[in-house]
Amino acid sequence: MCEALRRGVRETRVSKEALVFPVFVRDGGGNPVEIVSMPGQFRYAVDDLGRIFDVLLKAGVNKVLFFGVPDEKDSVGSGAWRDDGVVQRALRRTKDSFPEIFCVGDVCMCEYTDHGHCGVLKDGAVDNDASLAWLARIALSQARAGADMIAPSDMMDGRVAAIRRVLDGEGFLGLPIMSYAAKYASAFYGPFRVAAGSAPAFGDRKGYQMDFHNVKEAVKEALADVAEGADIIMVKPALSYLDVVRRCAEALVVPLAAFSVSGEYAMIKAAGAAGFIDEDGVVAETAVSVFRAGADILISYFAVEIARLIDAGRVG
Repeated sequence: MCEALRRGVRETRVSKEALVFPVFVRDGGGNPVEIVSMPGQFRYAVDDLGRIFDVLLKAGVNKVLFFGVPDEKDSVGSGAWRDDGVVQRALRRTKDSFPEIFCVGDVCMCEYTDHGHCGVLKDGAVDNDASLAWLARIALSQARAGADMIAPSDMMDGRVAAIRRVLDGEGFLGLPIMSYAAKYASAFYGPFRVAAGSAPAFGDRKGYQMDFHNVKEAVKEALADVAEGADIIMVKPALSYLDVVRRCAEALVVPLAAFSVSGEYAMIKAAGAAGFIDEDGVVAETAVSVFRAGADILISYFAVEIARLIDAGRVG
């Protein structure tokens, strides 16, 4: 079978339009700062975002997911909802200078709290219900700053309904919500926590993130978030949870995203740097596996590389 025909009859398709690139945006100025736990990834100052946007647009990738890395933190993560917060400034700057970029705002508190947890504390534990108002406030501040989509990643029960209610009440009726509905308590997040400075100061997040033994729970959480108003559902991480991607894809009528997380990226980069694998080949296979499992959207630190592989005919 000739190569052109082989490509034409592929069962699984991958499009640049389905790719989202995570961007770490930091307070302060100056050149990008490389993330030691994620070689090839950087924290960008707001004024320097054009550097990565030029790379993305040249590759044909026009969607980003913003994570904030603030200089200051407090017990309630107030930097997450300030009008002059780092993500809010990044959103405004992007919409002013790069209107073709589709901006997704990650809604969480862990990067902004001095305790590193994803909600406010009461008696040393995360208070789910008390956290909802703060999360909705973060979402509203990002909406006002120009976010094209809101992505709550905190895993508090009821947060999609709380955010939807506040957004609708403030006139953002058409602003979509991509919910981290099936976000597992995973060891694969380690490099991200170095990048974002978001490791918990005590305990862990197993009380509100999912047990990696469970699949039915993921479907239940996803359906609940859709009922509350989520427009897109996310599974995170991706590669060790392709069965979850498949089960959710079969159960849902809304689009499904999968997040190939920092630990997945770091392992591939380390093995590639050591010469143990063909890095491009592994990036190609893993990307296709996510879509083959049923995802419609892939959030990946390899988005530029995947776009290049699409152009080369190795993916897509």
